[in-house]
Amino acid sequence: MSTTKDLLRFATAGSVDDGKSTLVGRLLYDTKSVLADQIEAVQRASVDKGLTTPDLSLLVDGLRAEREQGITIDVAYRYFSTPTREFVLADTPGHVQYTRNTVTGASTAELAVLLVDARHGVVEQTRRHAAVLALLRVPRLVLAINKIDLVDYDEAVLTAIAKDFAGLARSLGFADEAVVTIPVSALVGDNVVDRSAHTPWYEGPTLLGHLESVPVTPPEADAPFRMPVQYVIRPRTQELHDYRGYAGQVAAGIVAAGDEIVVLPGGARTTVASVETADGPLTAAGAGRSITILLTDDIDISRGDVLASAAHPPRVTSEFDATLCWLAEKPLRPGARLLLKHGTRTTQVIVGALGERLDTDTVAYVEAPEQLAINDIALVSLRTADPLPVDDYATDRVTGSFLLIDPPSGNTLAAGLVGSPLKVAP
Repeated sequence: MSTTKDLLRFATAGSVDDGKSTLVGRLLYDTKSVLADQIEAVQRASVDKGLTTPDLSLLVDGLRAEREQGITIDVAYRYFSTPTREFVLADTPGHVQYTRNTVTGASTAELAVLLVDARHGVVEQTRRHAAVLALLRVPRLVLAINKIDLVDYDEAVLTAIAKDFAGLARSLGFADEAVVTIPVSALVGDNVVDRSAHTPWYEGPTLLGHLESVPVTPPEADAPFRMPVQYVIRPRTQELHDYRGYAGQVAAGIVAAGDEIVVLPGGARTTVASVETADGPLTAAGAGRSITILLTDDIDISRGDVLASAAHPPRVTSEFDATLCWLAEKPLRPGARLLLKHGTRTTQVIVGALGERLDTDTVAYVEAPEQLAINDIALVSLRTADPLPVDDYATDRVTGSFLLIDPPSGNTLAAGLVGSPLKVAP
């Protein structure tokens, strides 16, 4: 009998040349998640580069420019599994000019692996990426101290770097128990999948062991119920003449038959009659589950509406403050008229005043800029044409996030977070 395994979404981050792609390649290689022809291709390419051992980063850096420069540019998604868990991994770039790609890769992560070079410790890019991860409310963090073979497996080096990073993590709002430090060598495999004999002083888990055992319940599971309506199902057949179901994916919380809900932005209240799937009815459905909800009352509901807990509804507003990560080459100026996509609803939006900008080098907010350039992160006020049911991103990562879109081209211009989710300690 087949059983469904847990799924963990995680991302890697860190400075240039800290070994992120090599670490990902090592995970894939040591978990036997790589096809034989891929390994052969990597071996051939490694020989061509004059290397005596396979360059495992080539398993991840797929773009030609990445291979030639030895850096990661795009977000590389990899899928692998072990007997206990399935994984979706996003390998993000280390260069400062690709901060927007780091935001993309970490936006859906339940855990992030932040690499530092054991020889250099916490550097500017470490602080920058830690700030981005805190801003995106990634709930768990692994500080992977890489290249420990190059410092002779010195325990004192690990202790000093871990202590330095702990202060930074606390200032960004990470709880001590949310951060785990693991000494690794991606090149030779120490403590990545197999425990290293070179670190007898380290008593914690290997990286894979931690990834297999860390809780995977997302923060949204404990939040009040939210479900953007994606599609209204009306079969109009002889057997299902009066059937009217509201399909979508549960964004947060749990819904069950008998629950009282509110339909937003309209505000009508009703009760859930049943929760159904293609495989039959469910007693209850939680965050991440795609379902169809039937209601006890006939209400005018359409795509873009949000079904929410009647006891704890989101606020409905057409004006709110948000944090933007600007992703486009063209700068953003106050007064811009764009499209805003929130859940399954798209509406027009006018950009108001720009607020403080996050200086990711110092991890502090500085004075408001006149415009936002690519990779800038700043506070901004927005006014939408239609009222939206929104939560603060700090309490719900799904219903507290949105995209800004260029109307003529349809290109995504910015990732938005409702409110100011990053609390930088003084």
